[in-house]
Amino acid sequence: MEHNRDRINLKEDIKPLTEFRANVAAFVKKVRKSKRPIVITQHGKSSAVLLGVEEYESLIEKIEILQDIHLAEKQLSDGKAIEHEDVRRQIFKVPDE
Repeated sequence: MEHNRDRINLKEDIKPLTEFRANVAAFVKKVRKSKRPIVITQHGKSSAVLLGVEEYESLIEKIEILQDIHLAEKQLSDGKAIEHEDVRRQIFKVPDE
């Protein structure tokens, strides 16, 4: 995903629910083409986000990576690190020297 393309354009990407209902197919096409989400408002307040499948999957992947990093950092701070040589022995079943 290109960095500039995934940012919301405040003039183009915030739409009221009534306009969304009247033009659902056009909104889906726009999201797929622009790779940007559309914020749908209801009674003047943000209510939902329409996001393309690829962008959604990319976000989920990034969240999972960040969660893995957070878990690894916590394990390190809790003293649960394993030395490189110990890991190598476990993986390759290398006998202790």
